[in-house]
Amino acid sequence: MTTTAPFDPNANHASTAPAFLSVWELDAYYGESYIVQKVSFNVHEGEILALLGRNGAGKTSTLRAIARVDDPEVRHGEVWLDHKPLHEMKSFQAAGAGVALVPEDRRIIPGLTVEENLRLAQIAPPHGWSLDRIYELFPRLGERRKQEGVTLSGGEQQMLAIARALARDIKILLLDEPYEGLAPVIVQEIAKTLNMIRDQGITTIIVEQNAVAALKLADRAVILDTGSVVFDGDAKEVLENQALREEYLAI
Repeated sequence: MTTTAPFDPNANHASTAPAFLSVWELDAYYGESYIVQKVSFNVHEGEILALLGRNGAGKTSTLRAIARVDDPEVRHGEVWLDHKPLHEMKSFQAAGAGVALVPEDRRIIPGLTVEENLRLAQIAPPHGWSLDRIYELFPRLGERRKQEGVTLSGGEQQMLAIARALARDIKILLLDEPYEGLAPVIVQEIAKTLNMIRDQGITTIIVEQNAVAALKLADRAVILDTGSVVFDGDAKEVLENQALREEYLAI
């Protein structure tokens, strides 16, 4: 098992690639509740990182802190993305710098079609993928582009939420529970899509209670326990370490 090293924005991981996203000594609170406690880890460009832990471990709060949303409140620490200090930004500025958070509830806009949801994401620059490119990756969305977004199946709504993020010019994709409530066959389809997105060079952090599915997808894993990092290493190592999984993931 490996643990988190001291923050170094130029640190190497197993290769010569520098860190693309660096989180250092991050402290975040809901009111006076200390939720994210000295969290540090690096993500390298083009990687998929699984951010795992039991319920209440601080996974979603860490994602939200990276995305600079108002809650939780970050009181200490730094977050750097491609040499830009996200910790000095508001959420809209972080979005402009390339951060895309896809929340667990997906936030599909009622009353708008699939295509209108996508076009709304491109109402202002910076623009990302074209609609044609999105429909090539998500042919089901292309077939349903005139259908109201909230009437799609759960798996299709998740595809739309990811596609809407790609419609922006993003550098890192933050996914909160993308497999929640989905049938195993749909989970496999979403995983296949995320692999294709990785092939396009997009960096991804996935928070997921279905830890095995996330680990099979991910290159590396960070495990949180009561708001702190207890493991930072290869995803394969977690899959092969039953004692580690039982202690921190209950699987």
